[in-house]
Amino acid sequence: MGRVGTFSGSTTVAKRDWTQGSIVGNLWSLSWPSLITSTLNVIGPAVDMIWVGRLGSASIAGVGVAGITVTAVNSLVMGLFTGTAALVARCIGAKDESSANRAAQQAFVIGLAFSAIMAVIGIFLAESILTALGVEGNVVAQGAAYMRIQFIGMVTMSAVTVAQSIMQASGDAMTPMKMSVTYRLMHIGLCPLLVFGWFVFPQMGVNGAALSNVITQGLGGSFGLWVLLSGRTRIRVSLKDFRLDGNIILRAVKVGIPASLTNMQRSLADLLLVRLVIPFGTLAVASHSLMQRLDMFIQTPAAGLGTAAGILAGQNLGASQPKRAVRTGWTAAGLATVISLFFSIIIWFWAEPMFRIFSADKNVISLASAFLRINIVSYAVWGVVVALSMCLNGVGDTMIPMVTNLTTMLGLQIGLAYVLSRYTSLGMYGIRWAVVSGIVARGVIYTAYYHHGRWLSKKV
Repeated sequence: MGRVGTFSGSTTVAKRDWTQGSIVGNLWSLSWPSLITSTLNVIGPAVDMIWVGRLGSASIAGVGVAGITVTAVNSLVMGLFTGTAALVARCIGAKDESSANRAAQQAFVIGLAFSAIMAVIGIFLAESILTALGVEGNVVAQGAAYMRIQFIGMVTMSAVTVAQSIMQASGDAMTPMKMSVTYRLMHIGLCPLLVFGWFVFPQMGVNGAALSNVITQGLGGSFGLWVLLSGRTRIRVSLKDFRLDGNIILRAVKVGIPASLTNMQRSLADLLLVRLVIPFGTLAVASHSLMQRLDMFIQTPAAGLGTAAGILAGQNLGASQPKRAVRTGWTAAGLATVISLFFSIIIWFWAEPMFRIFSADKNVISLASAFLRINIVSYAVWGVVVALSMCLNGVGDTMIPMVTNLTTMLGLQIGLAYVLSRYTSLGMYGIRWAVVSGIVARGVIYTAYYHHGRWLSKKV
């Protein structure tokens, strides 16, 4: 393995050493592009919902429920690439470019294999998945069409994710941001054209919303791969002498599977929550779906800081600077908490105007606003949960987040949601209070584990 002091790429790409200098400055420099990237990556379902919301409650509920499933699969993709990103970050910190390149190569293999599996599931199981959740027939029809197209086109999402994760792990947050801005702007423009059939485009309804995602992600992923292969980023990925490396794949998957299961647990918990909401009617499902969309935006700033913290912690451990890695996580958690509390104030006073962007139904707006205001309690610890868990993932310690999510989401959260919604006067509001309880529990666990410091000795 060759050790080098600089990295291939365009001279316009900064070669900044992220293991030196101000921690706050480094967090800010990496997090604001990561924040924009994360926001634009999750904005897709929200853009779809803005236009699909004009098609009626059944379409809102169908795309909302199917969108949770699609988000679950996207989370699984991101989890799988956590392993290769951790390897790349460690190699970059150690100034070992050849090993970073080999780790990036294997990420392509993992992405292609995963995409093929998801396409098969989309073709044959879309209706069955939604039917199993117990939604009404017209909701199944709308949601299955949306889900099938998204699953078949999962290769585009994989291409976007692998390109962005490699760039970010290497310390380049600007190029993934530019990539996201480009393809998301195209999606915003294309989505209504395909949903309503404006100009020369066919009227495709919810199918058009799904297809607009696949098309624009395909363009974004192609651009990202070109950037990596041409060296227009901090690391240049070369396919020369490419070969399957079972050892790297195994190491990446060993780290990535717990991260994927962590993300899947979160999405599975969301699906189970929807299953508990469904008996309260289509109005409740539509309101819950809208609330989830807006909640994604509120969570994104913490995710941006968490992404930056994970990259910096991984590189600092690679550079044998554990104390600096520790300070990075705590600093990110503090900054993320301040931002989350700021959003809490906005939600308390202006929830209804924000929901009017998505729907004109006063009943849906009122119920969704009530759901979101309950979430304010959890925002006091949300920054700690996201920043510290993503810091652990960034250094390759993915087992603790997996176990924590398993116990607090699928255990505490779902169990409590069932009891509060079925056996107390809280009804459907009890589901939201159960979610708050789960988030608070995760905050306590992550704080204790991170403070203990066992993660500093994690090998990848």
